[in-house]
Amino acid sequence: MIRSCYGRHCDMLRRLCFKDVGPAAHMEVDFKSRINFLAGDNGLGKSFLLDAAWWAVTRTWARGMLLGSPPPSDPKIEYAYTKRSPGDYTAVSSFDRGAETWSLQRGRPPIPGLVIYAQVDGGFSVWDPARNYWKGEDPDRPAAYLFQPDEVWSGLPKDQPEKFCNGLISDWASWQLEGGETFHQLIRVLGSLAPSASEPLRPGALRKIKLGDARRHPTLAMPYGQEVPLVYASAGIRRIASLAYLMVWTWQEHRAAAELRGDLPAREIIFLIDEIEAHLHPQWQRRIVPALLDVVEALTGQHDIQVQLIAATHSPLVLASVETRFDPRFDVIWELDLRNREVVLSEFPWSRRGDANAWLTSSVFDLVEPRSIEAEEALKEALGLLRNPSPSKESIKAADAKLRAALGETDRFWMRWSQFVQDQGHGE
Repeated sequence: MIRSCYGRHCDMLRRLCFKDVGPAAHMEVDFKSRINFLAGDNGLGKSFLLDAAWWAVTRTWARGMLLGSPPPSDPKIEYAYTKRSPGDYTAVSSFDRGAETWSLQRGRPPIPGLVIYAQVDGGFSVWDPARNYWKGEDPDRPAAYLFQPDEVWSGLPKDQPEKFCNGLISDWASWQLEGGETFHQLIRVLGSLAPSASEPLRPGALRKIKLGDARRHPTLAMPYGQEVPLVYASAGIRRIASLAYLMVWTWQEHRAAAELRGDLPAREIIFLIDEIEAHLHPQWQRRIVPALLDVVEALTGQHDIQVQLIAATHSPLVLASVETRFDPRFDVIWELDLRNREVVLSEFPWSRRGDANAWLTSSVFDLVEPRSIEAEEALKEALGLLRNPSPSKESIKAADAKLRAALGETDRFWMRWSQFVQDQGHGE
């Protein structure tokens, strides 16, 4: 089990505060040291918060730079980190409209850990303190590694002989041919991230897949007996395989760079993940967060690496999956809502809901019923009749027809409805 930083000093993102930037005039979010969920409807700011979090800990933009609101506003971003020494590091950045830049405090930023940002489109961003930290020491050093979706597979930069990263296809094949510790590390990480024990993610044999492609491509041994090239695997499998590969690549390159510099490897990892459930089957959605919390041990072989997860989600199964692990000292859910035409960010008061349906009807997702729209409307009409002291026979018959068209045969509402119809003298 990966530990939290609660009660001890380590470097994690603590707080973001926005003025005149983003979907609201003012927004504040306080992060916990382990699990941080961002929930809310599309377009209310979850990806915005992830982009800002990446910038705050790396001083780079993973995608497009955030822009301040038009004049006469005074856009500012305040951010704070915890650090190994007592007290938080805090900074306030102002937006320079002329230069279209955000101001930065001079000096070394305090975050020394690894940062991995998985975007929903398949792109990834990686920040490594041994290779990217304090670029002023080496003007040729990249500020961060920003992978477009195809560059995860083909390497970074793409179509150039000298690369920072060879890409999944070449590296995976090389690691597998060598059969060394890196490949065994990849096997362990894939095993930790697999959807279930009956559906393991196991590398198959390397295969040539096209006449004009000299590369031997990685495959996965599927539970139905075939070995499928990764490039032809499902979207969910490709995303998880990409994440596994980037984690192994990041850790191996970080360890090698730290050794060259005479430094110790990082003790903290921050994961930023947009739509953590994207492309994943419900069975997999139930496992992905616990797997990510535990996978660092499979990656590093160490028990005391500190992990902070900041993830956007639309999935009630993801939230239900952490109920047995959730601890309000270390974990938090932030929900974005639209109220009176304004975006409001608030902390969700934690309580166990018991199942995914209860999460769907909580304020996090705001569904009246965890059913189809037709079923919700039929139930609303039927409940209105239950409260009516003298409903007509025709209205009961019409509501009954709608219920029969929308509800399942074993729905719990049938017992209540059948008793009502019988009490009204309209039973068969």
